[in-house]
Amino acid sequence: MNKATFDHDSTDPRLELRRNLRPDDWNNPAPAGPYNLVVIGAGPAGLTAARIAARLGARVALIEAGAIGGDCTNIGCVPTKAIIRSGKLYADARRARHFGADAAGETPDPALALQRVRKVQARISRSETAELLKSEGIDLFFGKARFADHRSVRVGDATLRFLRALVATGGVLRPPAIPGLAEIGFETVETLFDRDTLPRRMMVIGGGPLGCEMAQALCRLGVGIVLVHDAPKFLPEEERDAAQLLSESLARDGVQVHLNTTAVSARTTSEGKEITLSTGGDRFAITVDEVLTGVGRVPRIAGLDLAAAGIAADPETGIEVDDFMRTTNRRVFAAGDVCGGHMFTHVANAAARIAVRNALFFGRQRLSRQIIPWCTFTDPEIAHVGLRADQAISQGIPIKTYTVLMHENDRAITDGEETGFVKIRVRQGGDRILGATVVARHAGDMLNEITLAMERRIGLRALSGVIHAYPTQSAAIRTAADACVADRLTPRLRRLSGMWMSLLRRGG
Repeated sequence: MNKATFDHDSTDPRLELRRNLRPDDWNNPAPAGPYNLVVIGAGPAGLTAARIAARLGARVALIEAGAIGGDCTNIGCVPTKAIIRSGKLYADARRARHFGADAAGETPDPALALQRVRKVQARISRSETAELLKSEGIDLFFGKARFADHRSVRVGDATLRFLRALVATGGVLRPPAIPGLAEIGFETVETLFDRDTLPRRMMVIGGGPLGCEMAQALCRLGVGIVLVHDAPKFLPEEERDAAQLLSESLARDGVQVHLNTTAVSARTTSEGKEITLSTGGDRFAITVDEVLTGVGRVPRIAGLDLAAAGIAADPETGIEVDDFMRTTNRRVFAAGDVCGGHMFTHVANAAARIAVRNALFFGRQRLSRQIIPWCTFTDPEIAHVGLRADQAISQGIPIKTYTVLMHENDRAITDGEETGFVKIRVRQGGDRILGATVVARHAGDMLNEITLAMERRIGLRALSGVIHAYPTQSAAIRTAADACVADRLTPRLRRLSGMWMSLLRRGG
């Protein structure tokens, strides 16, 4: 994070953020090696690993080239979810009369929304400050790390020797390959939240999770949004009907959607930034005030001198690790976005925990045995875990899907949040849960119950016996479980049950 982005007004949360995550007066300690664990990168994976190792009595060094918290606190999860919440508030305000309330105050104030983002970042940063890490027994070094050999890392003029090391440097946004865009300038999440206000018109390029989240949130805050995606549907990792519901929701919010469309060039005109688009062989231009891009991420490995430590890596797929998070240097482990794969904060956290156990305690925990859920925080949210239907079919796995529409759920009806569904897939003839997709206002929270059931191999029928508070939207999961129980009543069982009831009547 650039020092210039912080002014020196003590009331500015950006100043607190810098004091907490990259203090100007910080002096790196003298190396106290050999360290049990040297962690490179103080993002979600690195912080988790360093703190766990220190609590277990290990001598730990943590190295960070930028600001503590990594992408999550500074440009990713925290600021994006904060701006999403502001957008959701204004969307609800516009529906106030539907709920019998006055619609006053429905006009968005982007400047206040951005100010709130920074306050949220500053508050969350208080749990991961440089001083706090120091008090936890972690030697914190600011600077760029590079491997000197198989057992040591250089930071500036200091050499840190280690018994084990963990690389957790995260990822970087993939630069856009649109001719002319670099010349006219563009926004990414690395720059967007440093703005004092939002532009009047913006084009968002990319219909993945981040692009969809930002397009909807910014549109709800009053920005005229054009969303351009080069595929026939948003969210390529999600089911078609989930992506379709999202597309309809974006359109209702006022997002101008262009699917199967590619940005081919950009230039500046007297009216603004003109982006030429191509769809089906036809070309047309749209002029906006700003462009938000950053489609996809690649692992951050440049400058680490991985070869000096015998660590194999690829610029696109990242550091090569086995299922135990170990690199080709058996003393060095890696976790998080730097390994490629699922680039989610919660996956980075889980991988870091596995890496620490395996590195320091000769553990044999495997990442492949973890059940990995994810959620796109649009409105409605789209949450997923396990196999999709098409994946099961391609693998020759017979499945049965239990679907509950949210407009059948009492709480969704009372809340006016009826868009979406719960789909739970089990192995045909049984109740072992293989996967699920939830589309609902609070899908991310709802999915946790299903993920737990999959992790602990709890069958879907067992969830029918779990008492769910009424009314809750998560009760839709029990409704699906009830349907699974009902399927167990074969014609023969129904006949036997009918005979038993008949005997009871005669005896009564």
